[in-house]
Amino acid sequence: MKAAVIHGPGVIKCDTVDDPIIKDSRDVILKVTSTAICGSDLHMYSGGIPQARPMVMGHEFMGIVEEVGQHITNLKVGDRVVVPFPISCGSCYFCQHDLPTACEHSNPEHYGPEGGIVTDKGGALFGYSDLYGGYDGGQAQYVRVPYAHFGPRKVPDHLTDEQVLFLTDIFPTGYTGVMWGELKGGETVAIFGAGPVGSMSAKSAILHNAKKVIVVDTQQYRLDQIKNLTGCDTILWEDGQDVIDQIRDMTDGRGADLCIEAVGFEPDRNLLDRAKAVINFEKGSIKVLEACMSAVRRGGIVSILGVYPVNYDNFKLGQIFDKGITIKAGQCNVHAIIDELMDHVQTGRVQLDDIITHRLSLEEVSKGYEIFDKKQDGCVKVVLDPWKASGL
Repeated sequence: MKAAVIHGPGVIKCDTVDDPIIKDSRDVILKVTSTAICGSDLHMYSGGIPQARPMVMGHEFMGIVEEVGQHITNLKVGDRVVVPFPISCGSCYFCQHDLPTACEHSNPEHYGPEGGIVTDKGGALFGYSDLYGGYDGGQAQYVRVPYAHFGPRKVPDHLTDEQVLFLTDIFPTGYTGVMWGELKGGETVAIFGAGPVGSMSAKSAILHNAKKVIVVDTQQYRLDQIKNLTGCDTILWEDGQDVIDQIRDMTDGRGADLCIEAVGFEPDRNLLDRAKAVINFEKGSIKVLEACMSAVRRGGIVSILGVYPVNYDNFKLGQIFDKGITIKAGQCNVHAIIDELMDHVQTGRVQLDDIITHRLSLEEVSKGYEIFDKKQDGCVKVVLDPWKASGL
């Protein structure tokens, strides 16, 4: 089959690899009909999340059941399904407590309670390094889906792939960031990052009846897109303190009720930022998170959706304590909310596919990663068709 394989930082190719096979009685083999490139994939593409051996990428995918293991009774060949990005057994303590990203069984070689940098990680994720299980992802023509009795959800016939594809990750993730904010209605939500997750956060804030939604980004074209889609307020990041001042000016000096960090540890950085990281022996930067903690009001909540895989000194614990900030963070527990979000899509309360800017064949995956990573050609979200010939 054809698959997008990472060979090292900056090198992703459409290779011919072996077809996946059933390895466990709870597996299914899925014929992938649509898949997407996620901002989290760019952390592997950059080398920020290390991966020594070649691996099939991708954790946003859906398709048609091609083969089922002998203990799969909830699915049959021909069913069309969308698949949450965490791989979760459904039976352990954490899966039973709606925390499937902490699954005790899916990542046996690297799982543990500590949450370390290279050991004691959480549950497995599709196509996201050996640290998170080493499972091949869904940027491919076929994919093995473990624990298929628990993860995949059937898709109604009247919904297109693109209408539901983002139930795999970015819509549940953005929704979770707002859900953590405990909105009652009428609040101000400031979202840092106008990429796919930031866009879904803005849509989710509107679903939760936020009074004002403010989106911050370094790219004007991304701000223009989300403003056009949602009517939110936007701020172009040119100077971090100026962004904080603008948010305070828009909230009677208090700050936002909820700040959502949807960027992660690899924001746009200047030479000073990069030098600081080298001096501190740190990877990337927490400057966007620091801006969130300054821009949130006293007693407010900060939701961290962007990936932070390492530790940082000079973390402003004193500011958190003095302001009484609540911080919530982590991978999204998709299984716990995907059915609710599917209903939002079915009833038309939210549209997900309007953020797509590029539709490419799987053979064009290298181009897709490049334009997404470098923010070229107005790229916000790339969807790949595994069965489309290049250039057609």
